[in-house]
This record gives sequence, structure tokens and C-alpha cells, in this order.
Amino acid sequence: GGADLTPYYLIEEDIQMFHGMYRDLCNQHFKEESEKDFQYPAMKKACDDYFYLPARSEHRGTGGIFFDDMMATSKNNPSAMSFVQGVANTWMPSWLPIVNARNSLPYTEQQREWQLLRRGRYLEFNLLYDRGVKFGLANANPRVEGVMVSAPPLIAWEYNHVVEDGSDEQKLMEILKKPISWIE
Repeated sequence: GGADLTPYYLIEEDIQMFHGMYRDLCNQHFKEESEKDFQYPAMKKACDDYFYLPARSEHRGTGGIFFDDMMATSKNNPSAMSFVQGVANTWMPSWLPIVNARNSLPYTEQQREWQLLRRGRYLEFNLLYDRGVKFGLANANPRVEGVMVSAPPLIAWEYNHVVEDGSDEQKLMEILKKPISWIE
């Protein structure tokens, strides 16, 4: 499970707010040295590692948190269920303010095309690399419709798309090639 952000343009205060909310959530639940695999720095790294497109040497987005195989109940992790509920309950407060602040901004046709290209990369990751999708398609009764409904409704593909030097698109690509820490 987890939560990650896949912006089309870098608006640092949005990304920092998003990461800050999940850092605070991790800090509330995992304080002990024995829980360091579930503390924010480890989950941020796990997110960066998981949401990676190796064929393109780029990450899907600006990260977040990701955890795999977390025991629901364990002596070493007594707050797992509460934490997972916290992740679900933090999603809308971490995402909706960004949408509300940015959804009425004007955009150009070039910016719309960039959005569609980035959505294509999102789908590319899901179809080629996402373990949950692979699992869902590999069983005796694959849920193709369930997989495809998670895809963005509109995407674009362009062979060997090159971003313009010094552009906002290039700024995003630099981060996607080499993730950074968004918060202290």
C-alpha cells in the first residue's frame, strides 16, 4: 500500500505539503528504532524504488510512501492497521487541496499534450511493472476490466518525445530521473 504523487508540472509547495502529511503520519505511528523500515525515509525510498520505469530510467512521479508485505498484526508492528487506515484517511486531505488550488488554472494545448503523455507513462508503468496488475492478470480468471478501469481515460504516446531545454517539462524530467527529498 501507500500513496504517491504524479504531477505533470513541479509546484514545489504542493509536493512538499503532500510529503509532509505522509511524513507526519509515519512519525505518529512508527517512532521506535525497531520500526525504522516503516518510518518516512524508508517508505519514501521504497516508493521511489517501486514506481520506476527501468526501460526509461525514470520514476513515475515525485514519490510518496510505499510499503509491501506489512504484517497486519505483529509484536513488532502493533499499529499497522491504524497506520493503513491513516494512509486511507490522509489521501483526500493530501490530494484534494492540490486539485482545488490548481484545477481552474489556464493551460495551453502544449501543456495538455504533456499531461496526456505523462498519463501514458502512468499506464505504461501499471501495465508493464506493477505487481498488483501482473497478479490480477495472471490468475485463472483475469480481471482485465478491473485493471483497465484504473487507467486514465485519455492518454497519449509519442515516439521518442524530447522535452525542450529549460522548459517546465524538463524540470519535471530532471526530478523523475533523479528523485530528491522534498522535506526535512
